[in-house]
Amino acid sequence: MHDLKFSRQRQSIKDYLASTKSHPTADTVYHNVRKKYPKISLGTVYRNLTLLSDLGEAQKISTPDGVNRFDGNFHPHNHFYCEECNSVLDLELDMIYIDRINRFAAEKFDGVIEASTTMFYGKCSDCLQQV
Repeated sequence: MHDLKFSRQRQSIKDYLASTKSHPTADTVYHNVRKKYPKISLGTVYRNLTLLSDLGEAQKISTPDGVNRFDGNFHPHNHFYCEECNSVLDLELDMIYIDRINRFAAEKFDGVIEASTTMFYGKCSDCLQQV
């Protein structure tokens, strides 16, 4: 595989993802990166987000509202999706529980499970307070 050529725009996208816990959409990433690179296109942002996801340097999170979100934290962790405001939040669970789930699933599966992700659904605390 060829070495990937350094790109200031790609690095700026990575830096933005690393700076936020908001799990932004590609559009949000685009608007923030444009502050530094006004000529960057939305297509360039999409291509780089896809590349970073493929390389394991970012996580692509599919959500029920049909909008992909991106996470700069590529270490194993789970997410919570608020069905009220559509926000995505990190849900840190002790890895011992995730490892147990993966082992249990592996016992019931004729193949190799290498990783898993889980999305939890409900209402976030901000939405609960608005009721």
